[in-house]
Amino acid sequence: MSNRYVIYCRKSTDEKDKQVLSIESQLAELREFAHRERLEVVGEYTEAKTAKSPGRAVFKQVVGLIESGSANAILSWAPDRLARNSIDGGYLIYLLDTGKLGDLKFPSFWFENTPQGKFMLNIAFGQSKYYVDNLSENVKRGNRQKLRNGIWPNRAPYGYKNDRETRGIVVAPEKARIVKSVFATFATESVSYTRLASMLLPAGIAKKNGKPVSVDRIKHMLANPFYIGILKYNGELYEGKHTTFIPKSLFNQVQTKLDKLNRPQYGKHSFAFSGLMRCRGCGATITAENHTKHYKWNNRHVSYTYYRCTKKLAPCTQPYINEIELSDQVRDMARMVALPTNWGRQWLAWLDRDEKQDKLTAHETITHHNTSLLQTQAKLDLLLDGYLDGSIDHDTYKAKQNKLFMFKQVLEDKIAKINTGSSSWLEPMHDFIMSALSAHKIARKNTVSEDLAIFAKNIGSNYFLDN
Repeated sequence: MSNRYVIYCRKSTDEKDKQVLSIESQLAELREFAHRERLEVVGEYTEAKTAKSPGRAVFKQVVGLIESGSANAILSWAPDRLARNSIDGGYLIYLLDTGKLGDLKFPSFWFENTPQGKFMLNIAFGQSKYYVDNLSENVKRGNRQKLRNGIWPNRAPYGYKNDRETRGIVVAPEKARIVKSVFATFATESVSYTRLASMLLPAGIAKKNGKPVSVDRIKHMLANPFYIGILKYNGELYEGKHTTFIPKSLFNQVQTKLDKLNRPQYGKHSFAFSGLMRCRGCGATITAENHTKHYKWNNRHVSYTYYRCTKKLAPCTQPYINEIELSDQVRDMARMVALPTNWGRQWLAWLDRDEKQDKLTAHETITHHNTSLLQTQAKLDLLLDGYLDGSIDHDTYKAKQNKLFMFKQVLEDKIAKINTGSSSWLEPMHDFIMSALSAHKIARKNTVSEDLAIFAKNIGSNYFLDN
């Protein structure tokens, strides 16, 4: 009984070897080979998929033909076209052992269905798997070295471009300008992710079909620490050497808003004084709700906002309070804390004096932080040596490395803050004085509730509502 051959051609779309023939070229060569050797061909199957792991649909069809007896031989260009993993290669040898697969033919590789032939075939499959494993390990090793050098090994994030000459990542000025505006818009305005995606279109940041990028892409961009010089790769953090165009203050502002948006939302309204105060009676949080009243005499509906105790800690007798009355209370508080102009000038003068004193001691503080930086870097180097030696497992290395890296970032931020001349308490104190100086303006009747709430947050905290 003559063998009935199935032609199988494969070329992976991510094939690194440029020497591998295209599917069309493989088909032409195999047809000519079959004609020359007078082989009976009962089908042709092609596939553009990697063979480094099981699960190829067309290959499964070919194996199904062999198992059902519709064909009993395979013609392919080379063994690595059939399998680059141990499961597929092992199963083909098993089919040869059971007799369901009578023959394999390759124009570029000798094979006979004998013990010696199967031994050589097994070696060929093993070499194919070794090539894939070694290639993958080399890529990983190269990526790790790039990351240690502060270079991002993948496609550049929005606002950057891959430089083919330096093999690094550089800022794309026009795209960077628009990406920065997207960050600023998200931080300061109430805007949808879809709208942000549309804002990127003028810079050419879009899908292949020209439509705006997905919401997930926008969320990833806004949360990507790459924009402040931190490379996050497979859960590990590295210090990037690329130029950044997003200020850390803006990035942190965006992260705060993202965290707030990601929390469970239990209501659809935004209330001015939410989260500002607690109940004086029981200490529970204050919630707000809208009520609509219908006036029959003019057939008009008016919405009122009321604040009340949530009563989650204990029974509470505190009544509701209208937002208008609460706003009046905040205005009264503003009048009480209003700072006279001459006092404000004096306080600002004292603040200026303290700022100069802080600058005198800044050098000593920076020296201390720089020493800590050197010690932290030494620990990171020792940790890496232990990981490379095999004395530290990967999970422990990643956890310790991330912890030390974040500590290093904190030290660098402190040094940068001192170098810019700003102390941790000077800026909030300056904001407090300026708010107190403007309190008489805030106390005016036409000041909206949102501005009153911002004022209250600037001048104090731990407020209690007592009606």
